[in-house]
Amino acid sequence: MKGFRSFILRGNVVDLAVGIVIGAAFTAVVNGFVGAFLTPLVGLATGVAGDMSKKAFTIGATQFPYGAFINAAISLALLATALYFLVVLPINKLHGHLAPHQDVQAPKRDCPECLSPVPAQARRCASCTVPLPHVPAQAAVETQRVG
Repeated sequence: MKGFRSFILRGNVVDLAVGIVIGAAFTAVVNGFVGAFLTPLVGLATGVAGDMSKKAFTIGATQFPYGAFINAAISLALLATALYFLVVLPINKLHGHLAPHQDVQAPKRDCPECLSPVPAQARRCASCTVPLPHVPAQAAVETQRVG
């Protein structure tokens, strides 16, 4: 029981649960908006008056409710658009501002013993621990440009 409690109280599970509840409420609002405003506008544009969600055609004894499909398609388009502009774009901009930028690489030279790259100002090779000859700062920059 303690393991289950620690799992539930973990931050990710609680965040996920809150997200699902808010998503369900947002979906209900979008579906209500589509049913109340957009579907009648589509009905006006196509010349069909009234509640389009109840429109259907029948083939044989089978009824095909195409109005419900139109409502669902409009809801999906609105939900995807709202999520993109209200969640994805702001998060991407925030991530771009907060993301660490690439550090400038220090000039490197090759170790004369093992040929692994080491910083130009290093006194020992990190790979083979051989003492490295001292290179003046200007020569290290020239080594980087040549190599």
